[in-house]
Amino acid sequence: MAKVKTTFFCQNCGTQHAKWVGQCTTCKQWNTVVEEVIQKEDKRSWKTTNTTQQKRITKPLLVKEIELHPEERIQTKNAELDNVLGEGLVKGAVILLGGEPGIGKSTLLLQIALQIPQKVLYVSGEESQSQIKMRAERLQIDSANCLILTETNTQEIFKHIEKTVPDVLVIDSIQTLYTNTIEASPGSISQIRETSSELIKFAKETATPVLLIGHINKEGHIAGPKILEHMVDVVLQFEGDRNHSYRILRSLKNRFGSTAELGIYEMLADGLREVSNPSEILISKKDPDLSGIAIASTLEGVRPLMIEIQALVSTAVYGTPQRTTTGYNLKRLHMILAVLEKRAGFRLGAKDVFLNVTGGIQVEDPAMDLAVVAAILSSNQDIAIHPNICFAAEVGLAGEIRPVPKIDQRILEAEKLGYKIFITSKHNKITNKNHRIKLILVSKIEETLAALFAEQ
Repeated sequence: MAKVKTTFFCQNCGTQHAKWVGQCTTCKQWNTVVEEVIQKEDKRSWKTTNTTQQKRITKPLLVKEIELHPEERIQTKNAELDNVLGEGLVKGAVILLGGEPGIGKSTLLLQIALQIPQKVLYVSGEESQSQIKMRAERLQIDSANCLILTETNTQEIFKHIEKTVPDVLVIDSIQTLYTNTIEASPGSISQIRETSSELIKFAKETATPVLLIGHINKEGHIAGPKILEHMVDVVLQFEGDRNHSYRILRSLKNRFGSTAELGIYEMLADGLREVSNPSEILISKKDPDLSGIAIASTLEGVRPLMIEIQALVSTAVYGTPQRTTTGYNLKRLHMILAVLEKRAGFRLGAKDVFLNVTGGIQVEDPAMDLAVVAAILSSNQDIAIHPNICFAAEVGLAGEIRPVPKIDQRILEAEKLGYKIFITSKHNKITNKNHRIKLILVSKIEETLAALFAEQ
């Protein structure tokens, strides 16, 4: 019997150590190094083909000599996912989907597996086939190309893959898989790294897209070694509040497209509904006489969004004023309040300020600044802003109204949604001068206030 070999791994970053240490030398975290059995065998789960075993002859080439080969993509029939991925699944790509428990990761990938016209093998290590069947019936999607397998051993999974030859492979989840090549429990650092390596090798050699579901830890990061996110081609994050019905799909890493795109879904009884017009969920139906509400035109990737900003300004009860934000950068709110007090003369230093971005979305676009200013002053003066007015501009430290990129797309979206007045910086380069919406161009906060309350 072969001697059992062990080593020490950091549970936080996955670094391998020769002996146990109290503090990881890489990530500087304490008490994260654990001992694991790593007795490897010579056999591999996925056999390398003869063509890939041949020695490859490579040589350096000039950039102009390199031939471009566009990636072949598989359409998932899910417009939001295709948009986030960059127009479909790239053949041979490995995609990692992370999210909190119960947020809808398994529902999303099962729905996609049922929609894809090509043959799909859905491997689940967490649910039985009958449980998946119940969810599929709830989704009400007829599919003749989706195969369901409940297995956690990668050797058995690859045997079924050789028999079925799927076009797309879905794994739910990577933390439940284990391989016989090493002796460690499923979900451990070494098992996650080894099973991921086998699946990535399979994807690259067969040009089969692989979608992996990954659990997250209490800090909100994907469980397992950090190297896992470096090994895969795409990392997606599925976000949302389980108490609300809306979900957001973000791209944290994408080797085949942009990471600025955003997908929005609504969780219903029969699955996830694609939200083609996000403004319908980000702008609430309200009484037009309510103060402290302003509409901002922001941009996520190439998609313009109209977002509702809510502000509440009240006299501080406890000595020290409170500043609280939801969906907006707190430090940026402090900067805007300082600009309003220094440049515009509003005394907000002794008042509580609460700011909320409706819909549960987190936005970092500086173009929201002017709408935040308008919402705060509207609440402070208790004067409602007309619901047909929207804003898009950045506020500088000197109180100047700065331009924002892609202003024409923002104006067209506001015009399409029925807004009548668009307030932005006069320094923006607007190429189309024939908009039906009324444009108010300002350069200072004072001009904004005069134009805003003149329109009431």
